[in-house]
Amino acid sequence: MTKQKYNVLFLCTGNSARSIMAEVLMNHWAGERFQGFSAGSFPKDDVHPLSLKFLESMNLETHSLRSKSWDEFIGDQAPQMDFVFTVCDNAATETCPIWIGSPMTAHWGIADPAAAEGSETQKLAAFRTAFRELESRIRLFADLPLATLDKMSLQREIDKIGQNKAG
Repeated sequence: MTKQKYNVLFLCTGNSARSIMAEVLMNHWAGERFQGFSAGSFPKDDVHPLSLKFLESMNLETHSLRSKSWDEFIGDQAPQMDFVFTVCDNAATETCPIWIGSPMTAHWGIADPAAAEGSETQKLAAFRTAFRELESRIRLFADLPLATLDKMSLQREIDKIGQNKAG
């Protein structure tokens, strides 16, 4: 018997840094059980260059990455999502999309590394911090015993994961 593969969508405003890194990490750490996707409410034209540089420095695949609208994941032709996580750091000051539908949702706010100022080293440090926080959360999520958790317990767990800063 084959296990169900769950679809997970990471949403952010520009889909150029945080949600892109989350997509890559989900597919890297849990690709046998989960398919990671990412999108933005107002996608940038391109993936942030430091996102690509950092992911490549970690030997992670980047060639198929692109910034895309969350509209690509709505409608009959879109893959059905099981989980949707927003990764915008502060919903009060950022425009984060609201997912309508039946997937389980949680807010996993991460500070925006693309907004970091300073030298390239300081900016890369911001990408490293975001990466580590996302990696920690995704690994915790991937380790959840989904088959044994009822919906309320699972919601509590994914909400709690969103409070985790780094492992």
